[in-house]
Amino acid sequence: MGLFTRWRRAGRTTPPPDTAPESGRDRERATLAHLGDFVATRVGVEAYVEPQTNVTQTTVMLIATDGEWTRRRVPDAKAAYEIARSLAIPVYDVQRTGYPQRMRDWNTRQRIERQRRRA
Repeated sequence: MGLFTRWRRAGRTTPPPDTAPESGRDRERATLAHLGDFVATRVGVEAYVEPQTNVTQTTVMLIATDGEWTRRRVPDAKAAYEIARSLAIPVYDVQRTGYPQRMRDWNTRQRIERQRRRA
């Protein structure tokens, strides 16, 4: 069965409204809202700008004091720095500073916790 077969059966030529792609501005607002919420609900958040590669776009990673993190795509490094400035958080270039150890520790704790839940 094809991915879009159910739409054709229903006589639709476009996806239902709840699955319609968001506009660029909607995605931008959602990204800013997510990053703002992350900063507002965690302590000691710092931003790390990750450069564009052959596989990924430029991203900004926010890392809290306990190591919890979130990552979102941004148009370019300048936009990442502007976002960090608007959120009033420190910003670093990950190529110069690397990732903080607390992020690696948090990832390790999460992996161990997932394994415990499976067992």
